[in-house]
Amino acid sequence: MITLNTEKHPCFNKEAKGQYGRVHLPVAPRCNVQCNFCDRKYDCTNESRPGVCSAVLSPHQALDYLDNILDNDPRITVVGIAGPGDPFANVEETMETIRLIRNKYPEIILCLSSNGLGVPDVVKDLARYEVSHVTITVNAVDPRIGAGIYSWIRYNKKVYHGEAGAALLLERQMDAIRLLKKEGITVKINSIFMQDINHEHLPEIARVTKELGADIQNIIPLLPVKNTPFARVPIPNPTDLLNTRDACESEILQMRHCARCRADAVGLLGTPNTPECTRLLEEASKKPLRPDEVRPYVAVATHEGVLVNQHLGESKLLWIYNPEDGKLIEQRIAPAPGTGKQRWVDLAHLLHDCATLLVSGIGPQPMEVIVKEGLRVTIMEGIIEDALLDIHSGNPIKSPVRKFKCGTACAGTGTGCG
Repeated sequence: MITLNTEKHPCFNKEAKGQYGRVHLPVAPRCNVQCNFCDRKYDCTNESRPGVCSAVLSPHQALDYLDNILDNDPRITVVGIAGPGDPFANVEETMETIRLIRNKYPEIILCLSSNGLGVPDVVKDLARYEVSHVTITVNAVDPRIGAGIYSWIRYNKKVYHGEAGAALLLERQMDAIRLLKKEGITVKINSIFMQDINHEHLPEIARVTKELGADIQNIIPLLPVKNTPFARVPIPNPTDLLNTRDACESEILQMRHCARCRADAVGLLGTPNTPECTRLLEEASKKPLRPDEVRPYVAVATHEGVLVNQHLGESKLLWIYNPEDGKLIEQRIAPAPGTGKQRWVDLAHLLHDCATLLVSGIGPQPMEVIVKEGLRVTIMEGIIEDALLDIHSGNPIKSPVRKFKCGTACAGTGTGCG
């Protein structure tokens, strides 16, 4: 049976939030549910909301980063994985990260935050590695309401829409709560307060999840994000939010101190990431991948296999290299034009085992899609062999490089770059 230590978990214990800190490791870029309020972005230091982070790490990079964070801030007692996608849409990376951390830091508190779709399949493993706290985001316990919240659900390589998708997600969430509690794991329910969409339904969510054994509920006010279907849904009135929490507290304990953390949040709740932590994250993301990691290869847009000299949109082939020895693994046929954004989703899946994509040019839409799928994109011109050597050695690439950053119009409001 897992020994719970909520006393030092600032998200589960309000009294701990000013004494103990947490670090979120961004090892899970992909998601298996598309919520109508969510737009996952990268490298936007002014925003503080789930789905935002400055870099994606591999499991071993995450362990190196954690080593430095713990040296830098002894108040850290909790290690969490909360995205920027869903941990169990990235199950291999998530479980490897958990394994590495538990082996090296047997006393640290491990927690996860998930939509719940993939949780039932891994509950036994979570218990084995003593993951003691799990958050499940439940926004509806009625598929008719859920159908208006979720654009699609992807499970076992099949995509579901509407009430069918919402019903599947709900079934898996309910199973997740039951199974987690059977293993003695503390379960928090996150529920987004969405005015005129689910806000009157929140007490029912509290009742149903409490009956399944959930320990605490965190009702989070919707933060409308630009370029999402719910961009114009109003921000909840503070009085309505307070009254809803009070109504739900008759069913289940309420968390009232949520800081709506980033997927790479570190330190005490409510405090922004320090420049030093951001530097450590960026340095960790540049360290070479180990040969046994999930994404050991580098993809290159090239005309002849000597230079990085091709714009991604013009590439009919992607050349796949092993940076450890610089050898060409194979050439892969790039998806044909004509399918819009889906072309870049398909390309990202084609490069599922690549950590880095080297190109001489790339448009904003493919950049956004590919980065969201977990690849690091480097825009450069130079000799492939030299770039591979730099990647393998963990050195900055010597050829001119431009990094993908958020636009200067970002106001830091947490609502997306304008």
